[in-house]
Amino acid sequence: MKKMLIGSLVAISVLFAGCDEIQNVPTTQSTTVEQSTDFQPKVSATGQPIDDQTLKIAQASEGEFTGILSSVFSQNTVDSQFFEPANESLFYYDENLRLIDGGAASIDFDEKEKQVRITLRNRITWNDGTKVTADDLIFPYEVIGHPDYQGVRYDASKQNIVGMEEYHAGKASTISGIEKVNDKEIRIRFKEMTPAILQGGGSIWSDAMPKHVFEGIPVKEMATSDPVRKQPITFGPYYVSKINGKNSVEYAPNPYYYGEKPSLAKIVMTKIPVSEAVPSLQAKEHDIYMDMPAAEYSSWQSVDGYENIGQPRTAYNYLGFRLGHWDENKNKNVMDANIKMGDKRLRQAIGYAIDNETIAKRLYNGLQIRANSLIVPAFTTLHDANFTGFDYNPTKAKDLLDEAGYKDIDEDGVREDPEGKPFTIQFAVREGGDTAEALANFYIQQWEKVGLDVRLATGKLIEARTFSEMLNNNDERIDMYSAGWSTGYNPDQTNFFGETNRFNYTHFVSKENNQLLAAMSSSQALNEKNAKEIYQKWQQYAFDQAFAIPTTYIYQVYPVSERVINYNLSYTATQNRYATVGVIKEKR
Repeated sequence: MKKMLIGSLVAISVLFAGCDEIQNVPTTQSTTVEQSTDFQPKVSATGQPIDDQTLKIAQASEGEFTGILSSVFSQNTVDSQFFEPANESLFYYDENLRLIDGGAASIDFDEKEKQVRITLRNRITWNDGTKVTADDLIFPYEVIGHPDYQGVRYDASKQNIVGMEEYHAGKASTISGIEKVNDKEIRIRFKEMTPAILQGGGSIWSDAMPKHVFEGIPVKEMATSDPVRKQPITFGPYYVSKINGKNSVEYAPNPYYYGEKPSLAKIVMTKIPVSEAVPSLQAKEHDIYMDMPAAEYSSWQSVDGYENIGQPRTAYNYLGFRLGHWDENKNKNVMDANIKMGDKRLRQAIGYAIDNETIAKRLYNGLQIRANSLIVPAFTTLHDANFTGFDYNPTKAKDLLDEAGYKDIDEDGVREDPEGKPFTIQFAVREGGDTAEALANFYIQQWEKVGLDVRLATGKLIEARTFSEMLNNNDERIDMYSAGWSTGYNPDQTNFFGETNRFNYTHFVSKENNQLLAAMSSSQALNEKNAKEIYQKWQQYAFDQAFAIPTTYIYQVYPVSERVINYNLSYTATQNRYATVGVIKEKR
């Protein structure tokens, strides 16, 4: 049995999709979301593992491995994936991605008292031989809530902890709502018992943090410190034994691991360019290939000696619009009056003008599906598969533009703004290999067909780090952007689109949105019927306001060598996914 490592899933990251050049592709219309791809999340190979073998993993990505090996400080999926073999969540998760007993710690929810008890199991030990204690359970809350913390984990769900806001404001030296009961147990009290307390990636931090290692390091310097960048201390099945520059990390078995002794002598994870992924797989250079390019699926779907395993990601791609700014003084998002993309009819038209059904089916070989909502299908009781969303309807797009006053006055095929002035939309797209530009061009061509002049911001695709900086800094050269989220295990949308959340790159704010998000985060949403109703109302509201337009849901597919056993992607699997992985053949 294996436990899903939550690290990579709660790491909120900007994901980008690419595709092959699109020319003369027939368009389709659809009002339903269908999934035609069928994969199992676990490898089928069985047998007894051979001792002292090396497992080689390729991480195919244009994203940067920044070397942040800490779930408290990581901000992208690449870093989180590199942390997986060493990191281990404290808990297991059920089919609704909620926290349950069974992991390194037990958890007890007391709704009446609005509190949670977390108790460490026996023999949980850091890889340096030091016992994991209650202090290590409390420490990540103290770091995340600290006034000098510069990461992205301090959010509304953490502010629900009693005393957290006072601690964050520097008015208290401790978090009054977090109590150390004994060396193995802590108690956390909340202002309100909310759904985020039950969900992975919500109010309860799912990882311990070795306090003894970070003592003496100021919080503002932790992200660049040796325990994060060079020698992270963990209690997972493996520990980071060597970092090879910016592209490769080696892991050795943790001699103090509380579970079954790992069978591998070493794991080596290497980041490779997306352009090299298919040739590398065909040459059988690695045992596991993560994040293979979906657009090239036909080239790698049937490589001899490999089995494709997969499942839908808790992630989606979307189009976002710059509608305001982040107010540093007030620590909240503010909508800007008269901003270029401020008319929701313009944004709706942009959504109706693009054919995501064709993009998903024809360009991604079924490894992506058209997204109908900002609520991903993994949240089965909350996602509405019958909701139409933005289907392909260029006629409706044109009607909306006419209604909003965007008309082609001089009859040159390009619409002017409502005041009759030239109107150009600056569209930001991150670099992502040859296919990213093709996808951007396809979108631009489809918008051109309804009379919109859309151009690449800066005149070209934007390098990954620069793109992130532009979003974070609300760069005025961006009117609209293509991005995506790894949503994690918490369906609550407050962290993405809340008034006081930095990840709300659209900066959309309204009274109704605040009310719906507040209901989503409230105790009334603990009731499944109420929660479904709240999420459906917000889904409809988000669709109407079109501050973010979902484009595709992503299917996670990994080619895995047939010599690998016990590798499982399932969200509800138990234990760290690398804990029992082994190989039954010496060669790939």
